[in-house]
Amino acid sequence: MMKGLMQVKQKGALLIINRELLTPELFRKTPMTKHEQLLEYLLTHYRGLFATVFLLPVSLAYGAYANIRNAIVFRLNSAPAKHDARVDAVIRQIVDWKMQGTAQMLCTARSGWKTMSELVPKYKLFHRKIDIGLCDILEIDEQRGIVRVEPLATMGQISRSLISRGWMLPVVPELDSLTVGGLIMGFGVETSSHKYGLFQYICVVFEIVTAEGKLLKCSTSENSDLFYQIPWSHGTLGFLVAAELKIIPVKKFVRLHYQPVYTLDGIITVFGQACRDTETNDFVEGLVFSRETAVIMRGTFADVVGSDGTMNAIGRWYKPWFYKHVQTYLKQSKEVVEYLPVRDYFHRHTRSYFWAMEEIIPFGNHFIFRVLLGWALPPRIELLKYTETQTTQRLRERFHVIQDMLMPIRYLKRSIDYFDEHFRLYPLWLSPMAIKDNGGQPGFVHSFQSEDGTVDEMYVDIGAYGTPDKKDFDNTVALPLLEKFVIEHRGYQALYARTFLSREDFRRMFDHADYDLLREQLPYCKQAFGEVYDKVSSKGRVSPVEMRKLGKSV
Repeated sequence: MMKGLMQVKQKGALLIINRELLTPELFRKTPMTKHEQLLEYLLTHYRGLFATVFLLPVSLAYGAYANIRNAIVFRLNSAPAKHDARVDAVIRQIVDWKMQGTAQMLCTARSGWKTMSELVPKYKLFHRKIDIGLCDILEIDEQRGIVRVEPLATMGQISRSLISRGWMLPVVPELDSLTVGGLIMGFGVETSSHKYGLFQYICVVFEIVTAEGKLLKCSTSENSDLFYQIPWSHGTLGFLVAAELKIIPVKKFVRLHYQPVYTLDGIITVFGQACRDTETNDFVEGLVFSRETAVIMRGTFADVVGSDGTMNAIGRWYKPWFYKHVQTYLKQSKEVVEYLPVRDYFHRHTRSYFWAMEEIIPFGNHFIFRVLLGWALPPRIELLKYTETQTTQRLRERFHVIQDMLMPIRYLKRSIDYFDEHFRLYPLWLSPMAIKDNGGQPGFVHSFQSEDGTVDEMYVDIGAYGTPDKKDFDNTVALPLLEKFVIEHRGYQALYARTFLSREDFRRMFDHADYDLLREQLPYCKQAFGEVYDKVSSKGRVSPVEMRKLGKSV
């Protein structure tokens, strides 16, 4: 991983280290024992080999256990009967907290290492942990078009269960291990979001246990003030114990149309037109490979493989990583149609974590590796974080970028120019999304409204993942400037990522007005939970290396 985390120039599969960046302060260490020094050396210099030999088998074993367990529970339909008892257990824990004086703030007992963020929640070391442990599908109601799930149910688990019955979520965020609770309390987006909006907009009901110890059902007609504030709240209003999500019929394939584009204006035009055509396009995605080149993809559901294209089971272990496959169409200079099995499409970037896997296992897309071990990818996020070293931490913090910025689509061209000038990091992921105004209802994020009162719901998630190809790049300088650019252009930052925002700028970016009012009104809320900023800022999260040290000292 060290090779990937250092400033690199990518030429095919070759990663060339820019050794000018290997300054002495990057390797400055706190005192370590000989055993710790040896482990630091191995994990830093042989990261790819370590991930292959150790992390992949452990990840595979854990994944197999989880899949078998979920399949048994789903087949036996045992989760609904146990759900009420589990919720009662959550309530009892909160009642005990109240009886004992509410001295500590509360958080879930779920390990902070399991979050998708590159950082780890520090506050979990000092807050009182409430054991939630709710990870099942409770009900699929085909007549109502609803699936009821517990908060720790994952996208992989839900998509497998629904597709087998001919259904899907309207928005299926990419990675298998993303949880419903994380997507609601944080944010979720996918390439169908131009049509259905953010993940929160497919949610019909939230069931939460408040800091008072009450179970509340929240919808547009019941506790609506709480319903609209729960998304993006990061568990600072209560504990989510269940959610009802919309489901829609699914077909067997996605007909995917690849269109290479060779000018920036062309990228903006083709992508913009595709996003606005919600009648024709079920999915829209863009992979930007340079300022002037991109492949824009438009997907529609299909029952059979048509004569205009071929079937590509891109999810099979021996297939090339999806973004590498897409890149080949730039060289062909022609539009192509393929038919992807629907679940392969939903999780097309999972094996390679978009393109982050190339910096973890640089040889992972090699044909021999894919054939022999491609079925074992990807290693689990929590294991990758836990085995980070002091050296790779310093390299990551200065040179590595993992960010999603949600920008009004009218500023897409300006945003690509900004990333090209200040980051020079490719590919960039473009995923359109509608940010709905909910009829003027409150919430952390709002549709774009121009000075003349015109409202435009269409935004685009610009995902930047990797090591910029810029000699003088320093993330500690570049990220604050990027956040300033986002605020000035009425955009939002995905809160799983690292942030340098001050509390004041955070409140400029996100609307806190009704959230603040609700926290004042809900009994015990402020005693139990800090604000969102306290959880997502550097105050609430630290690097994995720092977390290991804190864990030993507390």
